[in-house]
Amino acid sequence: MFLTMAPACLSKLWAWLFIGFLCVIGYNGMLQFAAATIQGYIEDMDMPCPSVCRCDEDFIYCNDRGLSSIPSLPPSASVLYLQNNHINNPGLPISLEHHLSVRVVYLYDNELDEFPMHLPPSVRELHLQDNNIRTIPRTTLARMPLLEKLHLDDNSISTVSIEDQAFADNPRLRLLFLSRNHLSSIPSGLPASLEELRLDDNRISTIPTHAFRGLSSLRCLVLDGNLLANQRIADDTFSRLSNLTELSLVRNTLQTPPVNLPSTHLQRLSLQDNALTHMPRGSLDGMHRLQRLDLSGNNLTTLPRGLFKDLDNLGQLLVRGNPWHCGCNLRWLYDWLRVRGNSITVRGLICHGPDRVRDIALIDLTSEMEDCEVLRITATKDKGAVGGVESSTTNAPPQGSLFTLRSKRLGLGLPDSALDYTLSSSGVGKSLALNVKPLTHNSIRVTWSVAQPSSSFRLSWLRLGTGNAMGSITETLVRGDRREYLLTSLQPRSSYIICMVPLPASSESKVTISGDADSDEAVVCAKAETSDLIPLEEEDDKSHQITTLPLAGIIGGATATVSLALIFGVFCWYAHRTGHLCSRDHYTRSNSRKSKNYDDYIESGTKKDNTILEIRSPGFQMTPMPACQPVQPKPLREDYIIHTIFPSNGTGLYKGSNHVSNAEHVTNRGYREGGIPDIDYCYT
Repeated sequence: MFLTMAPACLSKLWAWLFIGFLCVIGYNGMLQFAAATIQGYIEDMDMPCPSVCRCDEDFIYCNDRGLSSIPSLPPSASVLYLQNNHINNPGLPISLEHHLSVRVVYLYDNELDEFPMHLPPSVRELHLQDNNIRTIPRTTLARMPLLEKLHLDDNSISTVSIEDQAFADNPRLRLLFLSRNHLSSIPSGLPASLEELRLDDNRISTIPTHAFRGLSSLRCLVLDGNLLANQRIADDTFSRLSNLTELSLVRNTLQTPPVNLPSTHLQRLSLQDNALTHMPRGSLDGMHRLQRLDLSGNNLTTLPRGLFKDLDNLGQLLVRGNPWHCGCNLRWLYDWLRVRGNSITVRGLICHGPDRVRDIALIDLTSEMEDCEVLRITATKDKGAVGGVESSTTNAPPQGSLFTLRSKRLGLGLPDSALDYTLSSSGVGKSLALNVKPLTHNSIRVTWSVAQPSSSFRLSWLRLGTGNAMGSITETLVRGDRREYLLTSLQPRSSYIICMVPLPASSESKVTISGDADSDEAVVCAKAETSDLIPLEEEDDKSHQITTLPLAGIIGGATATVSLALIFGVFCWYAHRTGHLCSRDHYTRSNSRKSKNYDDYIESGTKKDNTILEIRSPGFQMTPMPACQPVQPKPLREDYIIHTIFPSNGTGLYKGSNHVSNAEHVTNRGYREGGIPDIDYCYT
């Protein structure tokens, strides 16, 4: 029975062994799979950072390392800092395309000669400035469809080296920088998504009409440092940029702002360092959102009235470096700035002329602006004419004088010159009483009073000519709070008709600087006559004399004192010269020298000294002379005597007591009597 059961047990045993073997194999596979999975996860988590770089999570810093190629990067890298190295085009590995998490790449200031290839398609921001890139191929840019910002400043890109439709496959490109390249025109085929375009410091000289076609989203356009001139910019070039908020045209050769500038959304306009000579009226119309206007570094002398009428939000006005002529041509700007107050910041509005206001800010010319003559009309009247003036229009102020605007229509109707205005020097109207009073030969004081307040007054004066001929009419606007005005620089011995009319606040806006006015205004006039170079009022004459006499007396006394001092000095000098000559003649003619003192040594031209010159062997020696020793009489025509002193040789020196003098020479016989040869003595 045991034998019959043995085969059955063996078969079961083999079955169990087989099942156990299968279980062991399966368990081993599971262990290996788990080990491999854990190892791969650990490897992914602990991917080493390149030894030459520094990693901060997904930011890889490999800049300024002197690298010539890009090292192996962790798969999680998103921002690559590779600037300031020596990386060239072969240094970009093909494996870089597989790093799909890279979003920003900094490769500026390297040694790239061509647009880099093998960049990840996930790149959104690419910095390639400060290289030597010469071309922009379409195929390379097409590999980065998500690109939004492209920096290509400071390269060698020219207009012809940009492939046609190079940016057609970059529908998300919003920012394109091509500053400091070799562009001669605006690149074509720019994407419609572009919002900021910088083309400064190139060689662009012409902008055709279609240059910015389709760029309706463009908000910032920078064209600084090019060769742009007004004649080479199409009229409607910028009008297509309806959403433009910033336009910069710095450092070009513009003489006026380009026409048809976009005005709806423009907030910043930079026109500094051009050749602007004038700003046409209406060139800034409609710019209600403009916040910053820069006109610095041009040749502007004035600005037309109404230029800033739509600049309600202007906060910065920069106008330094212009030769501003601060006459009445800028009175409107002075009033505009006063109204704006602290809501606007002005820089550089300093007067360059006239000389009396040089280097003074326009806002500080309060008195000059109040008294300036805003309107000057030159009129003539023929016999039989009813009245009125004819004039012409001037567009620019003459240098060195106040700006004058002349009306194209008939001027202010003045009373007929044939009427008699000798009733008095005052005039009374419905709401205004006018009084005029001559002060000097060339000035008249005008005073007035009003029944109702007025915003301003229009004051005009007419110089009557000979016969029925009318002279010149001058007109100005006076502030409403003033009650007195002084007319100066008038002609002596001339008759003047002075008229004034109040301007209510409701009609002030209708009265322009050109002198337009309603014909039915109530004009109040008075007449005055200047004197013949003599003040009319005795009191003013006396006060003038009292004021001027002390000053004249001081000046005259000082002049007389200086003159007397000069005459006295000349007399003393002449007397001193004459005294010297007489003293010398006296010494020549007189034999008596007993009164001679030590100061006479000055006559010889030598320095006064208390020594005598002696000659000893082998040279000279200066021997002091006692102060109390009398001076020997001086020979004629000499100032001193050189005595020859010989050493002791048994021969004594004998000098006679009697000196023989004449006008020509001096002799001394004592030397000969002592045995001294004639050649051994001398005289001067």
